[in-house]
Amino acid sequence: MLDKLKDISTFIFDVDGVLTNGNVLVTETGEQLRQFNIKDGYALQLAVKKGYNIIVISGAKSTGVEKRLLGLGIKHIFLGISDKIAVYHQLIKEEKLKADDFLYVGDDIPDLPIMQIAPLAVCPADAVDEIKAVAHYISPKDGGAGVARDIIEKVLKIQHNWFDAQPSAHDGSISK
Repeated sequence: MLDKLKDISTFIFDVDGVLTNGNVLVTETGEQLRQFNIKDGYALQLAVKKGYNIIVISGAKSTGVEKRLLGLGIKHIFLGISDKIAVYHQLIKEEKLKADDFLYVGDDIPDLPIMQIAPLAVCPADAVDEIKAVAHYISPKDGGAGVARDIIEKVLKIQHNWFDAQPSAHDGSISK
């Protein structure tokens, strides 16, 4: 699988169960809260800083999720998407992505149509069985617990881009 990582320039992620652990805390006022992993955040913002394209396609629609992703420097954010495969095909065409350019990370049945055709399909360790069956790489990390960091770090290391000469603890999630 490592040889497939040498040309990756674009990462496409689902949110719930991939960038979060898939749990949703509902407050008394009906607000839905999700938890992101700070190590995933560091890897995402570093990839953006290094010129990689990060795309998020999710069925979730949340202002908090959008703010978090924008804070990390991610510009291609598609939330509240019921037909992920249509957005996927549109992005492949608009971004002129070749099969060796990108990978997709998903964890559940709504990701299955994309996972079945993606040139490199990745999933967290706690993905559903149907997704694990089609994944090219199953991360040892669970969703929301480092799966994004795992695959980004592998790609950047194989491309000699992991080291940051001026590292920052700030991952873009705090706005002034």
